[in-house]
Amino acid sequence: MLAMQRYNSSGITASVPLCNHTPTVQEPEVEPVVAHNATRTPNDPTAAGLTMTLGILFNVVALIILAKAYNRFRRRSKATFLLFASSLVATDLAGHVIPGALVLRRYVSSFRGDPDNPDASCLFLGGCMVFFGLCPLFLGCAMAAERCLGVTRPLLHARLVTTARTKMALALIWLLALCVALLPFFSLGAYTYQYPWTWCFIRVMEDTGATDLAFVMLFSGLALSSLASAFVCNTISGITLVRARLKTRSCSQRRSARSHDTEMVVQLVGIMVTSCICWSPLLVFGLMSATRSYSGFLGSDRDSYRALMMMGVRMATCNQILDPWVYILLRRAVLRKIYRITKRRASFRGNTFRSVRWDVSSFQNSEKNSVTKI
Repeated sequence: MLAMQRYNSSGITASVPLCNHTPTVQEPEVEPVVAHNATRTPNDPTAAGLTMTLGILFNVVALIILAKAYNRFRRRSKATFLLFASSLVATDLAGHVIPGALVLRRYVSSFRGDPDNPDASCLFLGGCMVFFGLCPLFLGCAMAAERCLGVTRPLLHARLVTTARTKMALALIWLLALCVALLPFFSLGAYTYQYPWTWCFIRVMEDTGATDLAFVMLFSGLALSSLASAFVCNTISGITLVRARLKTRSCSQRRSARSHDTEMVVQLVGIMVTSCICWSPLLVFGLMSATRSYSGFLGSDRDSYRALMMMGVRMATCNQILDPWVYILLRRAVLRKIYRITKRRASFRGNTFRSVRWDVSSFQNSEKNSVTKI
């Protein structure tokens, strides 16, 4: 999906020859769709291909780490979290490869589609954008709710949450996202080419209708609700863990369980922060653009909203690259190393400060003794 970040397009200016005594006629502004299929110089795919390759590599590394951890904790409560996390990374990998390959192909060939006549590939790409956009947010919300139940009600969690039910929940999440993505094929909303006409999404600016606005509101509402629910669940889990940490220390088995819970909650907070930063702009800008376009107030602000949508989709595509780093960096082993390094530096600074104070006090005492002798 990062291939679209490198695409810079310019408008097409039509020049009308003027006769010596012919009055100048102001031509109406023409959308740059007249030359969408014109032959253009192919773009250099090196940067876009490198970005896509790195995204695939990061997701594969995260999948390997999660698969090893799942085999090690298969019979523990962490297995459910790892199953959710592995599904999330696998979804991110598919969402990075499938739409990214389509956009990269269009970018290399300098293809520009017609927003008034979206083809089958555009409909497929728009559906992928919605499906792979909702799935990570739904999965992040489900993971946060599962951990909240495991931290606050561990006995109820052990009785209700099983591997079979987790797999059923995953299937329902994917099915729900797929049903939402297929709604335009049942005349609720539409997918069309978006500026600069190399990627497809919900129609938010070009002749937005009531069904388009309803579809955008549904998509943004579900996504933002998932982010808000994940925030609430992670906040409850974090507060519960902090309160348990402040209480009297118990047996080592409970300390180990709390350590695993802390690791999972830290990873969930990382996922939530990454998703909020990456997806919120596209959700908000898309909703704003569709609302103003449907109300007829877009007008001269169309170029500004196009730029905002481009910025939003660029940030959204970064989510599939940043998510794997949450599992690569926020593991317990890595967090322990960071904690030890930080503690070592803090103790070194404390010892240095104490030694400096001791040297100063010794110097002052020696001066006092010398003055007394005199």
